[in-house]
Amino acid sequence: MDQDTFWSNFANKERKTYLCYEVELLDGNSWVLLEEGRGFLHNQLRRHAELCFLDRVPSWQLDPAKRYRVTWLLSWSPCTDCARDLVTFLQHNSHVSLRIFTARIYTYLKGYEEGLRSLQGAGAHLAIMTSTEFEHCWGTFVHNQGTPFEPWNGLDENSQEESMKLQRILQNEDN
Repeated sequence: MDQDTFWSNFANKERKTYLCYEVELLDGNSWVLLEEGRGFLHNQLRRHAELCFLDRVPSWQLDPAKRYRVTWLLSWSPCTDCARDLVTFLQHNSHVSLRIFTARIYTYLKGYEEGLRSLQGAGAHLAIMTSTEFEHCWGTFVHNQGTPFEPWNGLDENSQEESMKLQRILQNEDN
């Protein structure tokens, strides 16, 4: 993605969801990136980025006898409906683990808290992106032309606030 797209979508300015992904295979004791296992997607007309990702999975022909790890860096956490579809995917694909790092929590649809809890219950790891994940995203998915990642003002504070919100949601505490 270009630099402007990264800044406008991951620095809390846009409502479009960008999903950067890495799909790895467990080989012995190490994770190995699949040949076409890295890329990014964004929402399409009437199709969220998470579902666009699930549309790609069959083309990878993941062997159910092997272990895979999917890592997402998302500009927004999954909505209620996407969370439900991801739970179904994880239930039918026990050979796949999902780690979700999100820049912020999508709170625009009712039931988002339960959706996030159900994802965690299905085995997904959920966390808020920190400067480490933003830097990884910048270095891996952005045409940065050799420019190092420069955290924006308030990044760490915002990450901490969002992380505390996420922990309250996952622990089913009143917000």
